[in-house]
Amino acid sequence: MTYKVGWFSSGRDEAARDLLGAVWCAIENGEVPAQISFVFCSRERGEDHESDLFIEQVEEYGVPLITHSFQRFRERMGDRPLLDQDGFLPAWRAKYDTEVMERLEKHSASLCVLAGYMLIMSDEMCERYPFLNLHPSAPGGPVGAWQEVIWRLIDTRARYTGVIMHAVTPELDRGPVATYCTFPIVGGEFDPLWTGIQDSKTDELKAQSGERLPLFKLIRQHGVDRELPLIVTTLRAFAEGRVKIKGGAVLDTAGKPLQGYDLTAEIEALVGMSRSLK
Repeated sequence: MTYKVGWFSSGRDEAARDLLGAVWCAIENGEVPAQISFVFCSRERGEDHESDLFIEQVEEYGVPLITHSFQRFRERMGDRPLLDQDGFLPAWRAKYDTEVMERLEKHSASLCVLAGYMLIMSDEMCERYPFLNLHPSAPGGPVGAWQEVIWRLIDTRARYTGVIMHAVTPELDRGPVATYCTFPIVGGEFDPLWTGIQDSKTDELKAQSGERLPLFKLIRQHGVDRELPLIVTTLRAFAEGRVKIKGGAVLDTAGKPLQGYDLTAEIEALVGMSRSLK
C-alpha cells in the first residue's frame, strides 16, 4: 500500500516551492517510498505572483491541487481579528478550516505536512489529520519564529540547537517531537563570532546589527542547511514505518511512545555530502 502524503502551503515565496520540489524529487528518485496525494494552498490563482508560481509548480507535477483563499474568506467575514482576546481562534476563523476540510473530503493522506503554511490550525483540523510542522530549534528549545529562536540562542549563549518536525496540536509549537536533528553552534567558525559579542547585550546587538550580525547569520545558515534534509528524511522514516503518529502521540515501530526520533546522523551525512559537492 502506497504511503500518502498531504501537503499544506500558503505558497508565498521561493522557499515554499523549494520545499515541495525537494520532496517531489526525493519521491521521484525512489528516496522516499511515498506519493503526494494532494496539495492544499490557502491562496488562489491571481492573488500573488509567488503563489501563482507555486500553483503552476503543483500543476506541472500533476498532483491534485485544492485551493481556498484565506484572504478572500477573511474579507467575506469582515476582516475580523485572527485571535480572540484570550489568544484562541474565534468561531469565524475555525469556519475557514471547516470549509477546507469539506474541500478535502475526497482526498486521503497517511500524514500531512505543513510547509510554509501561514495559518494556525483549529482544534478540529488538528484532530482530523496527523500533521507535522517544521520548527527551527532542538527539542525543548525556544519556540516562536526562527528570528526569535536565534535571538534567544544568542541571549542564553546556547551551545547547540537543531531542527525538529513535531506533531501539530492546538497549542502552537508545543506538539510532541516526531523527528529531530541537532548541531553545535560553538567551536570552529562559531568561536570567533561568540568572542566578538561576549561583552554585548542582546538588545544592543539587535539595535546595532540586527539580522546582519555574523553570528545570527551563521546560526541561521546552519539551520537552513538541515531543514530540507530533515523533511525528506522524516518522510522516509514515516513511510518505512520507523515512526508514526496515532491519537496525537508519536510512536516507534513497535507502537511504543517515542520522545522524538533522532535523525542527526542521517542529516549530518546528507549535509556533509551536499557541502562536498559545492
